Amino acid sequence: MGVINVTPNSFYDGGFYFDPARAIERGLVLAAEGADIIDVGGESTKPGSEPVPADEERKRVLPVISALREKTGALISIDTTKAEVAEAAIAAGASIVNDISAGRFDSRMLPLVSGSGSGLILMHMKGTPKTMQINPYYEDVLAEVKAFLQERMEAAEAFGIARERLIVDPGIGFGKRLEDNLALLNNLDALTEFGRPVMAGISRKSFIGKILNLDPPDRLEGTIAAAVMAILRGASLLRVHDIKAVKRAVAVAEAILEQKREFLPLKGSQKPYVH
Repeated sequence: MGVINVTPNSFYDGGFYFDPARAIERGLVLAAEGADIIDVGGESTKPGSEPVPADEERKRVLPVISALREKTGALISIDTTKAEVAEAAIAAGASIVNDISAGRFDSRMLPLVSGSGSGLILMHMKGTPKTMQINPYYEDVLAEVKAFLQERMEAAEAFGIARERLIVDPGIGFGKRLEDNLALLNNLDALTEFGRPVMAGISRKSFIGKILNLDPPDRLEGTIAAAVMAILRGASLLRVHDIKAVKRAVAVAEAILEQKREFLPLKGSQKPYVH
């Protein structure tokens, strides 16, 4: 999944793709680099960010979605928590709703998705984007995130959304400490027990910055490492800004994984080593 932030305050690009023409051009580049899904959002959800009125959000994303629908074969997802924005985006060509609130912020979202036939990404977040990084705390982050996602899947199904239309996302960076993010990424396989695709949104996020002491423009290598580990731990969908680099790294990792592991004895020793 390639990311396009049609916002003036993106944590990654600082608003470079706020101009619709630039956003459309970026979407075409992502598609050419091999993005299966292009995720278009008109509201920044970085820590401390304020919500955007629905009218403004629609004005930002609809021209981009309409143009990309005409010019690419990639699926398009709308990154929003507002049902009216999702509805307009679906009419413009989006086929997936990526809701960071998992349908909690707008009571109309789940009924809308149910009737539209679109896919739905349910993400865990503690609080709101404005408050989520104010002293988040968990007794057992994996258990709490898993229980939350189970409850939201059941809520979606209660509105008639078939489980086959759902994707789950642990919400890396959304109301999480560094250790929480690392624990979730290292245990993504626990979420595969739902029988649905697991998405990992790891691209250039602050947990990488904390490990490497780097700002977003310099977090590509950390993003690639996190992406490969996420795949190893069970993720089947990666939300990233750098499609070409991450796709190449994952292709090499998957090629290695497909080969048989042979355990051979060391010369002069009975201890095995992996060859």
